[in-house]
Amino acid sequence: MLIRYNSWQDFNTLHRQINRLFDSALTPETVRERAFTRVPPAELHETADAIHLKLEVPGMEAKDLDVQVTENAVAISGERKSENKTEENGRTVTEFSYGKFQRVIPLSARIENTNVTAEYKDGILNLTLPKTTQEKNKVVKVNLEQASA
Repeated sequence: MLIRYNSWQDFNTLHRQINRLFDSALTPETVRERAFTRVPPAELHETADAIHLKLEVPGMEAKDLDVQVTENAVAISGERKSENKTEENGRTVTEFSYGKFQRVIPLSARIENTNVTAEYKDGILNLTLPKTTQEKNKVVKVNLEQASA
């Protein structure tokens, strides 16, 4: 007895599995859980004397942020606490994300972590991380050898 192979049946099975995967990944509960673990976006700009780090943490107060700086990295953590408001009939709808976050940003140069300056305004944290004297004066001499013909 011969059985005819139907490649479309495999394709339909794969299609159903992918749809199930996306359906389960995009439930409101899953989206809410991912919002809790969201890390704030960062922007790094390096000059000859310092590394400038800008971090976006809207809706938080400076007292809710913890910034720790080593010679090689910056660790930032915080918590955005929810305001428990109950509206009519005990129902509250929100699209804001609340919860804790932590982010460690490795630095490309050694810095003087005792001379870091910080400014927090309008949900933007700006850190100026001065480079160590060794990093500022780091010059590498490249020897060029003439190729023999």
